[in-house]
Order: sequence, then C-alpha cells, then structure tokens
Amino acid sequence: MSFVNPLDQLIRRLARLPGFGTRSARRAVLHLMKNRDSLMLPLANDMADVARHVRACAECGNFDTDDTCRICRNPDRDQTRICVVEDVADLWAMERAGVFSGRYHVLGGVMSAIDGIGPDQLRINYLVEKVTNGSVAEVILATSATVDGQTTGHYIAEKLEAVKVNVTRLAHGVPVGGELDYLDDGTLAQAMRARRQIDD
Repeated sequence: MSFVNPLDQLIRRLARLPGFGTRSARRAVLHLMKNRDSLMLPLANDMADVARHVRACAECGNFDTDDTCRICRNPDRDQTRICVVEDVADLWAMERAGVFSGRYHVLGGVMSAIDGIGPDQLRINYLVEKVTNGSVAEVILATSATVDGQTTGHYIAEKLEAVKVNVTRLAHGVPVGGELDYLDDGTLAQAMRARRQIDD
C-alpha cells in the first residue's frame, strides 16, 4: 500500500476548486503552512463546522444553519415577489447589491443539453408549485444572459403561462454571456430596475 503525502493530497484537492490550478493551490498551501496556528487550523475548524451544520434551505435553496434560511424567515421581505436565480452565488450577489427585498428561488443550475441537464434535474417544478399555490404577484427571472440561462428562463416562463403571475426578467446592464456572480453592484442594481415583461 503506497503512502499518500498529505501535502500533495491537499494541493490536488485545492487545485480542483474554481479559480485554482496546481500552481495557485501550491501557493495557498505554502501560505497556510507558514501560518499554521493563525490561519490553517482555524480554517480547518471552520470548514468542519460548515460541513456539519450548514444545509440548503428547504424553501429557497440558500445555505444556512437552519432548514429555513434567514431570508425566508424574515417577515419584512416582500412575499409577493420571487427572484429566480441559478445558484446560491447569484442569490448572494443580489443580496450584496441590496437591490431586491422579496424572496428567492435557487434553481440549482440551468438546463443544458450538452451536460444532460433537463428541467427535472432543476427545482423548476417546485417553483411552479410554489407560485401556483401561493400569493405571488411577480416572478423575476434572474438567470444569466448565456444561451443556457436564456433557454431556462424561457422554459420557466412557458411553465408559468397558465398561472396568473407577472413574469419579468433582468435587462439593461447584464451583458450577453455574463453571469450574475461576476457583475458589480451598480450593474445588478440597474438590471433589477430595468427588468421587463417577457414577450411571447
């Protein structure tokens, strides 16, 4: 049985994270090793705590320590508007920009024929059920301006046609091919203000 060097193993694991490669993972591990007590051990404890205690919100899909996240529990949020986003990173971007005061719905990705992801792999049916059975007046589609994001948005709009709800999408400021998590707060604010009705 061959011995696996824990340093090499850590570098390999970090290199699999978004934005990391082998070289940046090596630099990160070296920095952690030089700051073992002040950085590495607290980081390891924080990661273990998150792994043990943080889960997806049963209502919207956000991450929190409770089954229902702080946003969904907040009675001051506008219960009549739902902003549909692809991932939790997009939800966090919207909250960081402070441009939306309603509720969210995280799809868990976008439809993609190449990746074999259809509507059944996403939380679309639950969204339709939530809108149908609730007092929702507006659904804001905040999917990315990519081909897959637009396709997913159109699919959701079609699914909601039978429900008496206003369906809008972000506009002006979200570039084609752009992803919400990479946009600055001003661009997000403009996109939210300039949302428009979805055309048939």
